[in-house]
Amino acid sequence: MKRAVLLALVLSAGGLAGCETVDTTKPGVVGVDRNQRMLVSSEDINKAAEQAYAQTIADAQKKGVLDKDPAQVQRIKTIVGRLTPQTAVFRQDAPGWKWETHVLTTDEINAWCMPGGKIAVYTGLLEKLKPSDDELAAVIGHEMAHALREHSREQASRQMGEQVALGVVGAIANVPNIATQLAPMVFDVTVNLPHSRTDESEADRIGVELAARAGYDPRAAIAMWQRMEKLGGAQPPKLLATHPPTADRIKELQAVSEKLVPVYEQAKAGGNSSAGK
Repeated sequence: MKRAVLLALVLSAGGLAGCETVDTTKPGVVGVDRNQRMLVSSEDINKAAEQAYAQTIADAQKKGVLDKDPAQVQRIKTIVGRLTPQTAVFRQDAPGWKWETHVLTTDEINAWCMPGGKIAVYTGLLEKLKPSDDELAAVIGHEMAHALREHSREQASRQMGEQVALGVVGAIANVPNIATQLAPMVFDVTVNLPHSRTDESEADRIGVELAARAGYDPRAAIAMWQRMEKLGGAQPPKLLATHPPTADRIKELQAVSEKLVPVYEQAKAGGNSSAGK
């Protein structure tokens, strides 16, 4: 029922005027060039993400778990600061997004990036895995890639499309703000729900290219996912639950990472020599 109401809200405001085929990113060296079909506008998704992120940060601040360790916060912001300019290779508008980064104190091993560049890294990832900067750049670059490719928008559009197929169409008078209605869905598809194998492959490939261009060793992504997989068992890390690795995925990462070694070496020679410290 909740999804039906949500769909009606979006339809009544013209948010689902029709299915749009888009190229969210340029292919880059890694060659991500799949066309995507969207039912929800980028503007509505980004507004919803801003609301969901603001609520998440406000809740964290109220609980006293927001940005508690200045050194951790600075480390993450430094890595994001090096990755962000590289996003122009895939999207010219991305470096100008309202990028925002916070560290949340929790035992969960997790990190995510909402649409529009709203990033959160959990201390469980930092303290339990103790990643190098190269490894951390691989994880953050992967999450940023989901935002660049607008995977949350695509997944939300897919959910909407399922409801359209069921004939759940209507109009409601005096509808509230659409972004407010979309915010819980955006949070869910970004943080809680697993991505498709296609989404994961695209995020892997774009993420390692972002890292390589920023002067971080792209091969670190392989070691990071392998180490994370070893922490599986009855209660796997949240990041592993929503980004499940496979043998094929690791093999693809190895091939793509090796392809990007010259890009990484060129970036290091150009002055990004602090990676890996």
